[in-house]
Amino acid sequence: MGKYADKKVVITGGSSGLGLATARSLVDEGARVLITGRDEDKLDAARDQLGENVIAIRSDAASLSDIQALTDRVKAEFGTVDALFANAGVTGSAPFEATSEELLDHLLTINAKGPYFTVQKLAPLLPEGSGVVLTTSAVNVLGLPMLSAYAASKAALRSMTRSLARELLPRKIRVNAVSPGPIDTAILDKPVPPQVAEQAKALAAQIPMQRLGTPSEVTKAALFLAFDATYTTGAEFAVDGGGTQL
Repeated sequence: MGKYADKKVVITGGSSGLGLATARSLVDEGARVLITGRDEDKLDAARDQLGENVIAIRSDAASLSDIQALTDRVKAEFGTVDALFANAGVTGSAPFEATSEELLDHLLTINAKGPYFTVQKLAPLLPEGSGVVLTTSAVNVLGLPMLSAYAASKAALRSMTRSLARELLPRKIRVNAVSPGPIDTAILDKPVPPQVAEQAKALAAQIPMQRLGTPSEVTKAALFLAFDATYTTGAEFAVDGGGTQL
């Protein structure tokens, strides 16, 4: 029997990157996992990779109707949920002077509004002792150029972690955040402006541990917060090679 045998977990944004790595760790240890994503091809690939203990459904974190449909599906498949990893998110960059209303709305909708209503809708399915983990980012405490809108969306999520932790405390549900620094995932491989690519390289060079992190390192932190950190709520766990701490 694995460490997470019989556990039921929902991971939004679970078809790639940190979400996929976390789903793989859970499945390997016996959990049943429901993952979401917006790309059908990636979802199909993730399902094939992870096996029969995974349910993969298309769901857009920006859509309240999709979030409600997700809730209905989770209730039908699992009944209750032992952990929720609200991980779905997007990146976006632009100089402050050139940041558009559309970019800011896009980032806030997916990175802040989406997790907020995901937790709200799924909270009734979370029993006492369950854990919620949100994915913030090291940039929410760093004043980096080109990322003001993205950083603001993640800072909103950090504040939300505290507020939801307080609101759900009477139900004995813990809410925490994992805060990655530069991590070697597919999301970092998307085309970005040359300035951002150079900035990412420079940031990695400035990390005290002198390297990028790996998805598995973030996964370990997320699972610790979800299951083992039983006396921790409202916290943000930095997984950034010391970048925001030293």
